[in-house]
Amino acid sequence: MTDIRPDASNPDPQPTDVTAEVEDLLRSLRRKEGTWVYWGQACQKLQKAGCNPQKIFQETGFEPVQQNQVIVASQVYTSLVNAVVSDEVLEHFQQTGSDTLYEFRILTQPQRAAAATFVLEHKLDSLAAKDLAKAIKELSWLRNLPSGFTDHPGDALAYQYWKYAREQSDLQERSRLIASGLKFVRSDSARQMIEKLLTDFTLVSRRPAPQLPIYRLEVEEELPRILPLVGKLPLSAEDVKAVPFLEDTGPFRVVKFSGEGAWVPVPGWKVILSAEDPIAILWNSNDLPYQKNNLGEEVLAIVDRAARLWEDNSYFILEREGLLQMQWFEESPPESLLGRVLLILRPKKILDENLTKDPWQIDE
Repeated sequence: MTDIRPDASNPDPQPTDVTAEVEDLLRSLRRKEGTWVYWGQACQKLQKAGCNPQKIFQETGFEPVQQNQVIVASQVYTSLVNAVVSDEVLEHFQQTGSDTLYEFRILTQPQRAAAATFVLEHKLDSLAAKDLAKAIKELSWLRNLPSGFTDHPGDALAYQYWKYAREQSDLQERSRLIASGLKFVRSDSARQMIEKLLTDFTLVSRRPAPQLPIYRLEVEEELPRILPLVGKLPLSAEDVKAVPFLEDTGPFRVVKFSGEGAWVPVPGWKVILSAEDPIAILWNSNDLPYQKNNLGEEVLAIVDRAARLWEDNSYFILEREGLLQMQWFEESPPESLLGRVLLILRPKKILDENLTKDPWQIDE
């Protein structure tokens, strides 16, 4: 069996009991013992012990993406245990449904409990659960509940269908959306709102979300490199030796050091130079709002923290339930905005990074 100490790069010896626990967890995962909830808890313990997700995959067969899903889903399941849900719901999701509970990670504990119960009642799959979570979350962002609708999961889902139906000119698609809304609606008042669409064919135009200002680095000159500054002459050899070693990592050449901070180089474009208090945030392109068919590449969000006044043509960052989010608002949101998104920077595409390290290959 491969030697998989909690962290092979850590020179400090691990206690024997810690190593034994790691081996027991790996063996249990390899044999697929217990429920998926246990798998998630075991994967989380292994990662906290310093085990690399790739090494866990090599030892157990659990791919990194699967590890992430069961870890997050098991955390959602634990929140259901601590909430007021029926034993039937807990027993069902203890045996199956990690992909469904994973979608509820964006919800609060009460919302998760209500959503899980609703999913079981209507026997929804993970794709429908994703739509449900999105509907519940977006409804919670509104200052006031829409007229006639409640915050019940069924009404939240029905509200989405109601909105889409009002914007749909194709009668067949409009009828399908109305039928879907009537299928899931819970309150009588919300049902009446949807039934009105059967006789009211007024179209409500929906303002499309603005395009995110996405750029991609294209030329080598746009990839500056940060160097440590020794100082100004006269200097000594000790001054030179005192400068910390800086190593840049990732496609954006992020530089870290032993203190509490890091720097990342960006092109000196006017939109960045004119910002009063710009900051950079590493973001996954799959998590950008209104983006489809992304490849999951790492991008850099440049945000001006001084620009906190809402405007309808810009995206903003804000905190919701302790997590940083990026969102566009058609109307002024109730939360405090943390800054306006200036641009999204994509990394330069490099077909073979080794070529950039060997000039003779480029010359040929």
